[in-house]
Amino acid sequence: MYIVTGAAGFIGSNVIGALNARGVTDILAVDTLQHGDRFRNLRDLAIADYMDIAEFREQIRKNAPLGGQVGAILHQGACADTTEADGRYMMDNNFTFSKELLHWATDRNTALVYASSASVYGNNTVCRESSECESPLNVYAYSKLLFDRYVDANRARLTSTVVGLRYFNVYGPREGFKGRMASMVYQLHRQLAKDGVARLFEGTDGYEAGEQRRDFVFVGDVARVNLFFAEGPPRVGVFNVGTGASRSFNDIARIVIDELGRGSVEYIPFPESLRGKYQSFTQADLTQLRAAGYDAAFTPLEEGIRQLMAASDS
Repeated sequence: MYIVTGAAGFIGSNVIGALNARGVTDILAVDTLQHGDRFRNLRDLAIADYMDIAEFREQIRKNAPLGGQVGAILHQGACADTTEADGRYMMDNNFTFSKELLHWATDRNTALVYASSASVYGNNTVCRESSECESPLNVYAYSKLLFDRYVDANRARLTSTVVGLRYFNVYGPREGFKGRMASMVYQLHRQLAKDGVARLFEGTDGYEAGEQRRDFVFVGDVARVNLFFAEGPPRVGVFNVGTGASRSFNDIARIVIDELGRGSVEYIPFPESLRGKYQSFTQADLTQLRAAGYDAAFTPLEEGIRQLMAASDS
């Protein structure tokens, strides 16, 4: 059995889809459907059981067996709102819950692959899995970094896989429910499809208008990296998951405009609320991921955008 937390979310549902594509359906999906529309990300997927996150946490705190042999836990569940100011809520969801799951998994020698984040790098232009590159700008990023450090501090007692994946800017199908937290790829497509105008920020941090650059990684690639580590030999560590190349927001707008055959770009003032908290550049250093044996090519931005635009939730 596989356990997928955050199962009804963007990445979690794509991970389940990747498992289904391999013929795997013995999956315990863990999430909350308090906002009921999230069920839409699960309705076309095959799972064995569903459990609310509150019940799941209660069970693992009791060290309950959960009814079967668990092959791997793919832990995508978290508060992913980078603007959330309630530090207690963020730390409980992203740090304490992850610690609980880590101890449950290690007691059973079960592989745990969990979602970390490239947000831990802050404004550093070198994004390498190393402490000198880590400088979180908000409590979300701090919660992710703190768990990465907790795993590293307990490395000596870990005998099974415990791998953190530092996701860069993930985009693709099944993110429509995320609203303002959806990827800029998704948002720019929606803007252009609706009224023909892509709204980008004016220049920041020395970048011209719309030339802020991020490493945009397709969600299908993210799912494949998760399964690579879940099904491989025991490893402990954190690994960047991006394409290794940065692209500008202007690039996204141009690609979508070319695909739609219409549209224009409008530059809007940079919000004061984001000053000092915004990553104007990210680009994954893939040295450690490649050294771990992951040699698959990543989906080019142009192809990923075409797949997003063709998806039903676009």
